[in-house]
Amino acid sequence: MSNFFQCNRKFIPALLFRMFPLAVMLWFSSCQKQAVITAGITVDYPSESTLFPPDIIAPTLRWHDAVKEVDRWSVSIEGVPNSSAYLSNTSSWRIPIQDWESIKRIYADKTAVVAIRGMNSKKPKKILSFGKVSFSFSKDSVVAPIFYREVNIPFEDAVKDPSKIKWRYGTVSSEQRPRVVLQNLKVCGNCHSFSKDGKTLAMEVDSGNDKGAYAIMPMVKDILLDRTKIISWANYRPQDKDPTFGLLCQVSPDGKFVAGTVKDQALAVYKPDLMFSQLFFLIKGIVAIYNREKREFSTLPGADDKQFVQTNATWSPDGADIVFSRARAYNLDVFTRQRRALVGGPEAEEFIANQGRSYKYDLYRIPFNNGKGGKAEPIPGASDNGMSNYFAKYSPNGKWIVFCKAKNYMLLQPDSKLYIIPSHGGEARMLACNLPVMNSWHSWSPNSRWLVFSSKVNGPYTQLFITHIDDNGNSSPAVQLENFACADRAANIPEFVNNSPDALEKISDDYLDAYSYYRIANEFHKSGDFERAIPAYQLALKYNPKDYHAHNNLGALLWSMGDHEAAYKEFVAANNLGIDDAEHYEAHTNLAVYLLDKGKFEDAIKELSTAYKLHPDSVTLLNVEKAKSRKNSKINEQNALQY
Repeated sequence: MSNFFQCNRKFIPALLFRMFPLAVMLWFSSCQKQAVITAGITVDYPSESTLFPPDIIAPTLRWHDAVKEVDRWSVSIEGVPNSSAYLSNTSSWRIPIQDWESIKRIYADKTAVVAIRGMNSKKPKKILSFGKVSFSFSKDSVVAPIFYREVNIPFEDAVKDPSKIKWRYGTVSSEQRPRVVLQNLKVCGNCHSFSKDGKTLAMEVDSGNDKGAYAIMPMVKDILLDRTKIISWANYRPQDKDPTFGLLCQVSPDGKFVAGTVKDQALAVYKPDLMFSQLFFLIKGIVAIYNREKREFSTLPGADDKQFVQTNATWSPDGADIVFSRARAYNLDVFTRQRRALVGGPEAEEFIANQGRSYKYDLYRIPFNNGKGGKAEPIPGASDNGMSNYFAKYSPNGKWIVFCKAKNYMLLQPDSKLYIIPSHGGEARMLACNLPVMNSWHSWSPNSRWLVFSSKVNGPYTQLFITHIDDNGNSSPAVQLENFACADRAANIPEFVNNSPDALEKISDDYLDAYSYYRIANEFHKSGDFERAIPAYQLALKYNPKDYHAHNNLGALLWSMGDHEAAYKEFVAANNLGIDDAEHYEAHTNLAVYLLDKGKFEDAIKELSTAYKLHPDSVTLLNVEKAKSRKNSKINEQNALQY
């Protein structure tokens, strides 16, 4: 070799000079080829620089590829043995459990990088696209379980049939879906809250004819939800005869008090749109306090001005202050005269027509002062900002408040974002975890390091996410709770519980009465679902055989279904109750129809005459005369046949 160089000292420089352009071309071509294969793939989840809790299960990576020829992908994790062997025929891949455990050990204090390469199955060795994402792990575990609700949508379906709603309880560290602890509740159950120590659970429930019913239960493995656990917000000044729902309530940190909204009215509009099927927000209400030890209701002075709607009260961790949402009450006199807790239909038109009427809330703080209240003050950063501010939640360490901000209204707002402020108020900063569509229903973990919230970023069926909050109030990109997602229900109202994962196994309900089932039956009846309305009426009668309306309505349904003899028995049962007032004429009329059908004209005329006496505005003498005419026609027809 040395002889070659010695003999060609003049030739080599000339050769190199001639090869230089070719080398440049090869180098440029290589750069171009590298540029192609280092692009094309965009990782959708997790986001770049996501911070995972150390106790979460393995995530599923999702991406999309701009190169059409790609039909398979290889996925590798830097520093993890054998991970490059994984291939995927779809644009998603869940990190194997064993690899995830290795990743958590290897990258406990540094950043992990996942590389994804796109290929074509016909040319498996050629890389056509490339993408990567990096993530890391927090030193803060989540630990605490989450209690949340799965609800069938659109929401109007859930209102008609709440039995499909489920409540679950579980941890982010379990490979199993959170267990169902409550289901098949025949009436509506909504917002819930826990005391700071996780030993008390409070929950909005319907009971009989009382929309203000509210359950307060000790947190034990098997909870029996019976009448001894239920109070009613309607018991605050019942002499006023104002409707009360008792909405958006929260139990105090020590479990001794509950703050709720009374004398409230809400605008409720149900829409067929699966994505956002409900418009619901409070337009009237004052904050009330229930003292559990004294079993007494009172309003909270400073949050009881009837010129405003004051709602969504939340406690500071030490129980010293309450933060609530406030807006000027809407058209107060008209809705007071209507005496309805829910307002919809034509009254709601100006809120849903075109862009809708503006309605915004500000956050106010008031001292609890052992129920004596005080002066309510607007919270800087969460009031008078041209937006609607609501759902305030203190961090358990008392350092921060996270709240929702949207252009208008309250629940289920597409533009809702999560903001953070110091607990005393200050500049509001939008959290980095916010996703493009609806961010709401948030709750802090007991260690004040994690926030769980709901979002519709992946479609109409709301899913749960968590984010890490550091000492400076900065949040990390959202981490999806994949095992908490359901394909046909929306997950909402998540709440961290300061208790063990096995603290709650089951909630059994034993408080429904005849009227509860009657209301359920009526909802099915109004929606035309007769198949489910009939057994619901039968259940109502099982609890109360003397329910006139249940007998009559059941009879009417059975008649419409063609079972005339069964219908006859229900009409007779209703009339045999001997109730003779204006509201109880219908069963006489319905029985008359049956009797006319059977040709029993004299009996039919008697029933119609009784109905006329009870309610002449609905049963005219003309009805009686028509029955007599039918009788005479039948007699004449029979005489003609005999002749």
